[in-house]
Amino acid sequence: MPADQPVARMTQRDRLCITTLRTLAIDAVEQAQSGHPGAPMENAPFGYLLFTRYLRHNPRNPHWPNRDRFVLSAGHGCMLLYGLLHLTGYDLPLEDIKRFRQWGSKTPGHPEYGHTPGVETTTGPLGQGIATAVGMAIAETKLAAHFNRPGHTIVDYHTYVLCSDGDLMEGVASEACSLAGTLKLGKLIVFYADNRITIDGSTDLTFREHVATRFLAYDWHVQSIEGDDLQQIAQALEQARAETTRPSLIVARTHIGYGSPNKQDTAKAHGEPLGTEEVKLTKQVYGWPYEAPFTIPDEALEVYRACIPRGAQLEADWAAQFAAYEATYPDLAAEWRAFHAGELPPGWDADLPTFCDDMATRQASGTVINTLAARLPFLLGGSADLTPSNNTAIKAATAYSAADRHGRNFHFGVREHGMGAILNGLALSRGFIPYGGTFLVFSDYMKAAIRLAALMRLRVIYVFTHDSIGLGEDGPTHQAVEQLAGLRAMPNLTVIRPADANETVEAWRAAIRNTTGPTAIILTRQKVPTFDRTRYTPAGELSRGAYIFSKEHRSPPDLILIGSGSELQWVVAAQEKLQLEGIAARVVSMPSWELFERQPADYRCLVLPPNVKKRIAIEAAAPLGWSHYVTDEGAILAMTGFGASAPFTVLMREFGFTTERVVAVAKALLTTPA
Repeated sequence: MPADQPVARMTQRDRLCITTLRTLAIDAVEQAQSGHPGAPMENAPFGYLLFTRYLRHNPRNPHWPNRDRFVLSAGHGCMLLYGLLHLTGYDLPLEDIKRFRQWGSKTPGHPEYGHTPGVETTTGPLGQGIATAVGMAIAETKLAAHFNRPGHTIVDYHTYVLCSDGDLMEGVASEACSLAGTLKLGKLIVFYADNRITIDGSTDLTFREHVATRFLAYDWHVQSIEGDDLQQIAQALEQARAETTRPSLIVARTHIGYGSPNKQDTAKAHGEPLGTEEVKLTKQVYGWPYEAPFTIPDEALEVYRACIPRGAQLEADWAAQFAAYEATYPDLAAEWRAFHAGELPPGWDADLPTFCDDMATRQASGTVINTLAARLPFLLGGSADLTPSNNTAIKAATAYSAADRHGRNFHFGVREHGMGAILNGLALSRGFIPYGGTFLVFSDYMKAAIRLAALMRLRVIYVFTHDSIGLGEDGPTHQAVEQLAGLRAMPNLTVIRPADANETVEAWRAAIRNTTGPTAIILTRQKVPTFDRTRYTPAGELSRGAYIFSKEHRSPPDLILIGSGSELQWVVAAQEKLQLEGIAARVVSMPSWELFERQPADYRCLVLPPNVKKRIAIEAAAPLGWSHYVTDEGAILAMTGFGASAPFTVLMREFGFTTERVVAVAKALLTTPA
């Protein structure tokens, strides 16, 4: 929303509004005796101007689809955002401001999506916000390309970011911003608070690069201004909004802890309260006449609360546009509503294949992606420069680019971390179903972004191939060993490691249905058997996480053999050999611990009877966590070190992932007294 009139130099009313925002942050941090006052103090002029003059938002409806997005990438400065949300009329009472960082308040120590109205994404880990915003800006271009029609522009919004020196030091920001320039995301506007201070002190210690030049090299539109000059901020925002072919960076020279006589421009203003005496002195510098903390003058509140009727009018105008759109394009309008409701189209999984031939699960996954894509128009994704290896391409679709916003195949480049954050930005629309592929070992590069997806409970799907020593000759640098344990340790993340092609189909079905968090599908490079489901339990049981794959020939079983992924084949073969010797072994396929733990206790006891203590679990990965399912009376056949470079058949034999070893261990367990 352009300013109603050109912004002149700061008026007394502007100063009052900015000081109100600053003192609100100071008082909240002081009362909590915890927090970061310096960033809100320095960035109050930008925040005030953006929220009251430029940001298209409706405080009474934070989810209005065509609103502008604001991302506080410098999440430690969250009291700036909380102050703006309260002052402009969001459902964030002053009582929550007073309870900053306290149990049960809406004002946690860093902004949390879904917890505080008006917070667009969880931020705090530096670099994540700006990288996620790239995904949000991509989402706008995708929605505009899909839904807008001549004379009916129902998607038209900007994504604004406030970032810090620390954000731009993190590699994820470089990865995402480089791609943003390539993709020409003209509605992405970043305000960089160049205060030249980090926790350790001056940025001269570690960060002397010329940021403006770096972003020019990324093909961004770049401006440099003084960050406390309203006129310069306004002019920079106007020019950034007018630039439609490149993302924009506004390099604003700011002063952390602005106005604090003894802490401005020092690290002391970053992560600790100013202190009682310094608060008093700072308010004197501001000319603030009020002694009581959390004072909000009526004149300032009136200015901020004008956002309420203005936002209501903006949404009403858009609603009228949408009504005309719906009258002309009823099918598209219905699709729009379903998109924002997160609804899946009827019969979305009706055509999923059934496999008979042996194949790598990554190959099966590629077939499933293409089948799903035909019925799920908002399924989209790609790979970190491993598309042929991850099998992530939608063959009937084009590549998303600056020239083709309709494309559904994403080329992220060798940028796993940036890919992870961009996927989060896409998923925040709640209608897109984004996926991203790389080798499982490189999931470590994107772990921070995965963690935020889990925190926000976003429907992001990770296609992690080359899942074990089974990838063979590339050797231990590429052979995932510890990654499965790390991913399984993460709350809200569902990890699925299918055993064959048909379990892979069901893994995708479960991932699409999962709206409570991200899903990691773990896939093989090497070919594995596709089991005959007329002989064994149907693969649809994967939805339970673990299931009786092959029953024992007599009950109760003497022992239980648990297999995951490509190692299931060894226990299936072992069951047959043991049966010839009169040993009753049950085979359990356990592709997902998380799905299994969500099942009722009686089902879990049915699959893994507590009285059957002799159990063997086999997985070509670190054993951590398997002791939850295998007691001391059982055995875990797993990797206790790194792999090696050799053909996968040799590696499996040398590291003991064979039918013969399973049989030998089973016999040993049964001859060992309880």
